Amino acid sequence: MADENQFLLYATLMGVYITFFYDILRIFRRVIPHANFMVSLEDIGFWIYCSIKVFMLMYYESDGTLRWFAVLGALLGMTVYRKLVSPFFVKYLSLALKWVLGILVKSGKFLFRPFYKIGKRLAKSCAAASARAKRRKKERKRFLKKKLTFLGKVLKMVI
Repeated sequence: MADENQFLLYATLMGVYITFFYDILRIFRRVIPHANFMVSLEDIGFWIYCSIKVFMLMYYESDGTLRWFAVLGALLGMTVYRKLVSPFFVKYLSLALKWVLGILVKSGKFLFRPFYKIGKRLAKSCAAASARAKRRKKERKRFLKKKLTFLGKVLKMVI
C-alpha cells in the first residue's frame, strides 16, 4: 500500500512537472514570438520528451504496468497546477522577461549606436570606393581600346 501511495505521489508530481515544463515553453513563446511551424516542432519535441519521462516513471515504479490511479494522479497534478499556479506564473514571468528583454534591447541599441554610425560611414565609403573602382576599370578599358585601335591602324599602314 505504501508503494502505491508513493507511486501515486510520483505520478502527481510528474503531472505538475509536465505542466510546469509546458508553461516554460509557453513563456518562451510569449517572449519570443514563433512561427506556427516552430511551435509545432516544439510541441512534438515536448511530447516526445514527456512520453519518455512518463514511460521511465512507469517502468521503474510499476515494472511497465499501466496503473490507472497513476494516470489519474498525473491528471490531478496537472489540473491543480494549471488552476492554482499556471495563470500567475505564465502571466507575470512572461511580463517580467519581456520587460528585461526590452531593457536589454534598448541598452544594446544605445551602447552600439556609435558602432552603427561608424558602420554606416564605412559602408558609404566602401560604396564610393567601389564606384570609383568601376569608373577606373571603364576608363582603362576605353584607354586600352584606343591604344589597340591605334596600333591596329599603324600595323595596317606598315603592312
